[in-house]
Amino acid sequence: MIWAELWRIFGTTRTPSGRRLLEVLRANGLEPGCPDDVFWKRITDGVKAYKQWSEGNMLEKKPEEIWPDWYLRDFAFDREKLLPITEELANLWEVTFYHRELRDGAAEMLQALKSRGYHLGVISNNASLYNVFRVLEDYGIRGFMEDVTVSSVTGYRKPHPEIFRISLRQMQTTAENCVYVGDTISRDIIGAKQAGFGKAVQIVSALSAQKDAATAADAEKPDLVIQNLLDMIPWLDQINPDMHIDEAQQSSGMFVPFF
Repeated sequence: MIWAELWRIFGTTRTPSGRRLLEVLRANGLEPGCPDDVFWKRITDGVKAYKQWSEGNMLEKKPEEIWPDWYLRDFAFDREKLLPITEELANLWEVTFYHRELRDGAAEMLQALKSRGYHLGVISNNASLYNVFRVLEDYGIRGFMEDVTVSSVTGYRKPHPEIFRISLRQMQTTAENCVYVGDTISRDIIGAKQAGFGKAVQIVSALSAQKDAATAADAEKPDLVIQNLLDMIPWLDQINPDMHIDEAQQSSGMFVPFF
């Protein structure tokens, strides 16, 4: 099996989607009662506190816990009004502060892997329950994926081995038959190796160095480092020459993680 990073992800700042967060709150009778710059400062502080807890413990809460207890903790919002819109807010946050583009060659790689008999799926750190599914559908690649495992659903974040094990159980396979492809050492490579994956590949992204800044020098190393997703094909053909187009001869599978 294999997991692969499908997206270029860029951080953003204030966007129309960001202002939409305020609009959604106000439309549901939740008025921050402070200037916009104070609102953003408070919510950013809440996000930082949650990230520190979440990444430090390798755990993820659901939107109905994250927003009232962390992101919006400095506001006296009516919890009963807030809870029904927390998933909407979570999805808006994902599309506000991260701009995602499908990597060059991603669709071609998925098709090539599928034709060789690999099984595909996703493991994602994401604080929204449904954002990953929406992104896959928007780019027309949801149909390639046999499983989508999301941290906000499982309660575990990469690199916690349990989120990898959950996906393995859902795909009814074993770790040694799998290859994981991700853009970070700290989340993807370490997590996959600790979960016992047969191979772990790093595809370098614009945020790899930033995300891995605190990674120890003696941390787990990838079996391969690539710059382009299509580089996966000849490498897999070399190390796994028995994969065939005939589905009756399939012997392993592939997951494809992102974020």
